[in-house]
Amino acid sequence: MLKQQSHIVAPIPDALRNKALLTVEELRSRGKADKQAIDELYALIIELTEHGLDFFFLEPLRRLQASSMLMGMARMGIGSMLKGSKMVIHKVLKKLDDKSLAAILDFIEDIIFEPEGNG
Repeated sequence: MLKQQSHIVAPIPDALRNKALLTVEELRSRGKADKQAIDELYALIIELTEHGLDFFFLEPLRRLQASSMLMGMARMGIGSMLKGSKMVIHKVLKKLDDKSLAAILDFIEDIIFEPEGNG
């Protein structure tokens, strides 16, 4: 569905893409929204979020060769945003049922793309 819409892109390392797809596959095969699945999903979502925030907020500053003071202020702001996001994500995931877990796994699969020319 996403490939039929305009979208923005945040690159992630191949290792994270592989980890995400393996985690999705593992959690889907288990099919249970138990504490272990929720903890693994939480860690994955946080890691993906951290990479996205870095790319969208810090990468433009790096490309502009922003001062270390400006980078520090940006990192502090992003850290606060991430801290708030972690609380919300944790609260939402605690209430997951098996069907909702499957829907989130589908979403993660939908947003991860192989680099062009490799797929």
